[in-house]
Amino acid sequence: MDLREHTRAYCKKDNRLAGLSYFGTFAIYFLSLYLAVAHMSLWYVMLPAGIVHAFSAVRLYVLQHDCGHHSLFETRHQNELAGHGLSPFTFAPFEVMKQNHNLHHGGIGNLEHRETGEIHTMTLREWTEAGFWQRLVYRLYRNPFVLVPLGSAFTYFIRYRWPKNTMRFGVMGVLLHNLSILVYLGILYALAGTTGVLVWLAFSFLGGMIGVFLVYLQHNFEDTYWDRRPDLDPQVAALQGSSALDFGWFFDLIVACITLHDIHHFNARIPSYRLRACHYSLPPEFAPRRIKFPEAVAALNLKLWDEDNKRLVPFPKEKAADRDERALAQ
Repeated sequence: MDLREHTRAYCKKDNRLAGLSYFGTFAIYFLSLYLAVAHMSLWYVMLPAGIVHAFSAVRLYVLQHDCGHHSLFETRHQNELAGHGLSPFTFAPFEVMKQNHNLHHGGIGNLEHRETGEIHTMTLREWTEAGFWQRLVYRLYRNPFVLVPLGSAFTYFIRYRWPKNTMRFGVMGVLLHNLSILVYLGILYALAGTTGVLVWLAFSFLGGMIGVFLVYLQHNFEDTYWDRRPDLDPQVAALQGSSALDFGWFFDLIVACITLHDIHHFNARIPSYRLRACHYSLPPEFAPRRIKFPEAVAALNLKLWDEDNKRLVPFPKEKAADRDERALAQ
C-alpha cells in the first residue's frame, strides 16, 4: 500500500470529535485550576490537580498547533477562530506561531536551514571547529537542567511575547494576544488573589517544561535524520527525522498524540484525534521504531549531529592535553 493513500484515509475532520477534544480540554483546564487554587492548603488535592492542569495546558497547545494546520475542525474559519481562542491559555500568538511552525515543517531535516527548528543542533564538525566560548554557550544551552526549565520560562513567558517573524506575520495579533493574557491574569487575580496567580504560574511553568521536553524528543534521538540538498529526502526527513514515542495510550490521549510526530510530519492534515489510529495501523513496511521512556530520557545526552555516521551523538570526550592546547590557542 502507498503510505500517502494510507494516511489520506485518516484525514477526515469531524466537528463532534473536535468539539469534544477542544471544549473537553478547556473544562479540565479550568476545573483542575479551580481545585488547585481552592485547596491550596491541602497538598494532596492541590498537587494532583495542578499536574492535571499542567498537562491540560500542554494539550491546549497541541490543539492550537492542530488549528494552525487547519486539521482540528472541518473548516478553515473554524480552525482560525479556535486557534485565536486558545492563545491566552497557551501563551502563543496564533498567527505567528502558525506561520513559524509551517516554516519548521518546510525545513525539517535540512542542515542548511536549522533556524526553522525549535531546538538548535550543531554538527560534530562545527563543534570541532568551534572556539571555547561557543562551545561553552552550546554546552549550557543543551544541558537538560538549563534547556528544559529555562527554555520553558524563556519560550512561553518571554519569547512568545514578541516571537520571531512578528514583523512579517502580524504585529497587531501579537499585541492583542499579549493584552488578552493580561486580561486573563487580571480576572484570575480578581477571583483568587496573588496566591491564586502564583499557583497558576507554578503549574503553567510545569506545563511549559513538559512541552519543551516533548518538543526536544520530536527530532532529537539517535537515529534521527539530517542532510543537505540535493541529497535531502523530504519523506525520509518526515518519517525518520521525527520521533514516535511509546509512552502508552493514556499519555497519547492527554497530550493529543503529539507523541506520534513522524506521521504528523508526513501528513499534517490528519487530526490529532485520528493520529493514533493512523499510526498503529501503518503497513508493516512503514512501521517505525517507537521510543520508550528510558530511551527518551537517555536521548537528552545526545548533542551533536555526526554527518559522517548519520546519527546524533554525545559531546566527544576530550583528553586533558587537548583541552589545555585549545585553551592556549584561545
